[in-house]
Amino acid sequence: MTTRLTVEHLQRIVDEAFPDHTPPVVESFEGDTLVVVQGVDHRHGRPGGTISGPTMMALADNAAWLVILGHIGPVLLAVTTSLHIDFLRKPPLDAIAARATLVKLGRRLAVVDVAITSRATGELVATASVTYSIPPHD
Repeated sequence: MTTRLTVEHLQRIVDEAFPDHTPPVVESFEGDTLVVVQGVDHRHGRPGGTISGPTMMALADNAAWLVILGHIGPVLLAVTTSLHIDFLRKPPLDAIAARATLVKLGRRLAVVDVAITSRATGELVATASVTYSIPPHD
């Protein structure tokens, strides 16, 4: 599939869309795959010294949104219709990366698979399947 936006453009979009949060860093975008990295601190943790589920879900959702926008352009009102996540192991309270792969891109729906890994250990810590509704656009 042809991409429409660059890493730099996608980073600007996420920075402007979520000014009150620490947004993920768009590390790479090539073909159907985008990688984002989320730095974490105590605000992202939970008891047991691990990263909270909502933090990992937000990263999966952001990664899916960005890989879709990378293909359709800045259609900011594309919205999540479904997100299923499986937590596989407890990551340490350190940076995590999400690799989002565009599985299907239709006129109205897009499906993305996301693999989240710990940057500290390299282990796969969660997988997600995310579906987005795409509004009419050019």
